[in-house]
Amino acid sequence: MSSPQSRPAPSFRCTDLAAGRVDGVPTYRVLVSSATRPARRGLPVLALAAGLLLAGCSAGADAAPEGHDHSGAVASVAGGSNGTYDGTQLATPYKKPQFTLTDSTGAAFDFTDRTAAGPTLLFFGYTHCPDVCPTTMADIAVALRQVDPAVAAKTSVVFVTTDPARDTPAVLGEYLHRFDADLLAPFVGLTGEQADIDQAQLSAGVPLAEENGQLHSSLLLLYGADDLAHDAFDAGNTPRDIADDLRLLAGAA
Repeated sequence: MSSPQSRPAPSFRCTDLAAGRVDGVPTYRVLVSSATRPARRGLPVLALAAGLLLAGCSAGADAAPEGHDHSGAVASVAGGSNGTYDGTQLATPYKKPQFTLTDSTGAAFDFTDRTAAGPTLLFFGYTHCPDVCPTTMADIAVALRQVDPAVAAKTSVVFVTTDPARDTPAVLGEYLHRFDADLLAPFVGLTGEQADIDQAQLSAGVPLAEENGQLHSSLLLLYGADDLAHDAFDAGNTPRDIADDLRLLAGAA
């Protein structure tokens, strides 16, 4: 295997973030570097540089303030294409979190229970985000149109708001319908009390959003039937990457 290579940080407004995990507990955050994303499987593993930066999703957010570190530990995580996934291979798989929030109909949504039927894509963001959030949702929608309809129908797409003050259930429903209108399975938008949303982020292993939710992780986690995310995506990935990895999970089920 080739030695890990250091990559410069991407120039996206929403910096791609992951959180280190030890026994399922978030311990630190690392900056996912995706300036040069592998175009196909089998390329060398990337070195994901340790960092504590969150970049804003708001227009004109050029600075990246330091975020909260859960342990003070300096860490690095190996990731990238390892011949299995087109997304980022997570060195330590992330366990599917357990939380219950409110969906766009106003009903309680138990994340673990309601996403048990097939692959699950989980993203934290907010509806007023002008760049990474809509791009991520659009990429997912394109990917789901590329896979077998049976795979698309079993795939849960869950968008958890980091801005519950503005993202009411109705707002989330209208926003996500822009992306899922012709899909077999509608996207799920979740909101709730700020404390519950914060806990959902921590249990998923992503850093807490800041500045009223406008500084948030842009990591898209993909969970399989084993309730683990071995794979994730960032702004350097394409809809084809997502579609290919969904097919892999469907074939392994």
